[in-house]
Amino acid sequence: MKEDLLHYLWKFKKFDTSNLQTVHHEPIQILNSGQYLQVAGPDFFNAQIILNQQKWAGNIELHLKSSDWYLHHHERDPAYENVILHVVWEHDSAIFRKDNSELPTLVLKTYVSEQLIQQYEALLFPKSWIYCERQLEGLDSFVIRNWQERLFLERLEAKLNPIETLLKETQNDWEAVLFCMLAKNFGLNTNGELFYKMATEIPFAILRKERVEFENIEALLFGKVGLLNFEKEDTYFHNLKSRYEYLKVKYQMQNSIHGSVQFFKHRPDNFPTIRLSQLANLYAKQDQLFSKINHLQSINDVYALFNVAVAPYWQTHYQFDATSPKKTKALSKSFIDLIVINTVVPLQFAYAKRQGKDSIELLLQLLEQIAPEKNTIVEKFNALGISTNNAFQTQSLLQLKKDYCNKSRCLECAIGTQLLKSK
Repeated sequence: MKEDLLHYLWKFKKFDTSNLQTVHHEPIQILNSGQYLQVAGPDFFNAQIILNQQKWAGNIELHLKSSDWYLHHHERDPAYENVILHVVWEHDSAIFRKDNSELPTLVLKTYVSEQLIQQYEALLFPKSWIYCERQLEGLDSFVIRNWQERLFLERLEAKLNPIETLLKETQNDWEAVLFCMLAKNFGLNTNGELFYKMATEIPFAILRKERVEFENIEALLFGKVGLLNFEKEDTYFHNLKSRYEYLKVKYQMQNSIHGSVQFFKHRPDNFPTIRLSQLANLYAKQDQLFSKINHLQSINDVYALFNVAVAPYWQTHYQFDATSPKKTKALSKSFIDLIVINTVVPLQFAYAKRQGKDSIELLLQLLEQIAPEKNTIVEKFNALGISTNNAFQTQSLLQLKKDYCNKSRCLECAIGTQLLKSK
């Protein structure tokens, strides 16, 4: 038995309420279970009960054992002086108020069905991956769908804080925020943080001014991450380096950021040189990119907007001084899908929220047009019977695993509570 189950039982009245009595056989009627705020102080606030034919309003505290009241030193805390009922699983000690009157105690164990306890124990069966892995197959798809929509919203809400921070740092310049987020996307997991830092240290006003010359943008990006801090025989390298040195003086920019660009373990098409050239080409080709992104509704419109490749030099190179067979190296649909998931959708959500608009349905529809992501978490859920057909569903499963399964929040999960219901 865990205390979170007690909270669940009390909050949703998952016990027989027809003939409740305190340990001293005083009749209890629950009018209002109270608010479960999960803050410091009693567990449930502003509850209402009828105790021994008298109506009481106040707070409810729950414990596994009555003696936990003293174990947690509640007798010293003024916040617990307004507790009107002590709800416990086992009663092992009388609890007294400051005026020496005994706090009414309800032993919940007496009123909970054995079947529910068995279902709870089955839900928390020792896991190899998640607790309910043996019970997922055959779960009502309606429950899963409704819960996935809530998880999707939670995931978007969690992405608001870094966007708000960027907006504050850029004086609410949405174009600059987009550039930072795209840079992180283009760096993938290995170089994402370095590319993000690069973007935050290049004032977006400079990018706006220099976008008329593609090579100036490329020089800014390559120079800032330290890819021009070497000596090469390559003519194109020297061209970019001289441009970067000129731009540094022109705009009084700081030197390259600290950090090392990683090539290791990347496929050549994901080399940082290729991704930076594609990012530079995107900004040379598209003006007012955020404004265009904010009005996207179809995935085909997204693919058209991000239809960019590398500079001519990089069509025959992956690194300076080393030629390779010619290849266009355009952004793939799968890479653009990642941009939609990690940048386009969160930014559209944040912007709509700032405008007081509800964008969830449109964003959900956009992600439903994208193929499901491929990763070990999604594959595990698929194997357990929760199939995925699009990116909306995979995003919700990632949120489920991260914020619920990993934290054992089974009783706050719609799937967990559904599995607890009597069959």
